[in-house]
Amino acid sequence: MTIPFKHAHSVPVLMYHHVSPAKDMITTSPENFERQIRGLAKNGYRALSTQEFADFLSGKPVAAKSILITFDDGYLDNWVYAHPILKKYNMRATMFIVTGVIGDGPARPVWGDKQALPEMIPHKRAKAMVEAGNADPVMVRWSEVHAMRQAGTFEFHSHTDTHTRWDRNCENRQDCLDRMSVELLRSREVLKNQIGSVSEHFCWPQGYFEDDYVKLAQDHGFRYLYTTIAHGQNVAGGDPAHIYRFAVRNRGFYWLCQRIFLASHPVIGPLYNRWKLWKRSKRA
Repeated sequence: MTIPFKHAHSVPVLMYHHVSPAKDMITTSPENFERQIRGLAKNGYRALSTQEFADFLSGKPVAAKSILITFDDGYLDNWVYAHPILKKYNMRATMFIVTGVIGDGPARPVWGDKQALPEMIPHKRAKAMVEAGNADPVMVRWSEVHAMRQAGTFEFHSHTDTHTRWDRNCENRQDCLDRMSVELLRSREVLKNQIGSVSEHFCWPQGYFEDDYVKLAQDHGFRYLYTTIAHGQNVAGGDPAHIYRFAVRNRGFYWLCQRIFLASHPVIGPLYNRWKLWKRSKRA
């Protein structure tokens, strides 16, 4: 007797920034990250590639326990800690990188090497260092990008060139759109020069977008647009210009398993999302 293959109703997209022992906001410890990835691997979850995710949105079935793991910005700790853990459990992820702050130089040691690891900088200080023009100690290098691609632990896509919120830095909307257009062009050019190609997948800086931003990104060849909005489901036939993601907390696998369940269940998931949105409206 054959067991029928179960298809996913929706594919949850997980959002990380840091995997680091340096405690701060949007940071998961290496120990908790390993608990999460080990739990996913042992319980039959499959991390999709972005192409497989795009195929799912277009209507191609995927297994019920399918997820997409994403990282934003391109911090050094993604190489030092997340990469060896993903490799250990044969899992993969997607990194949206800020191309203008990725530098050159030899690959640095990773967790598990018999070498001293680079210092991990907490998020707020790392952000200040990048803004001050001292990005190399906190961001990945191109040599590390190439090593992760070769190992199959990460694929890489655009997160603009400077991660600037131009809507907060321009006098008028047209100037904002013009500057964002330059960001998209530069990011595409750098990715093509460094890794040989640029995809249709793009992640909004700080999660900000409006209708005119969406059209601009689409005009520049980006079709799959990733948000920081958590309370919705990525279903077959859904809008590729509005991909939902939820932030992963610094917790163990069982918390993550519950959160994936809420993001994917065809009945409980929408009810949970409506409840969360209702609570948010009350606070507002």
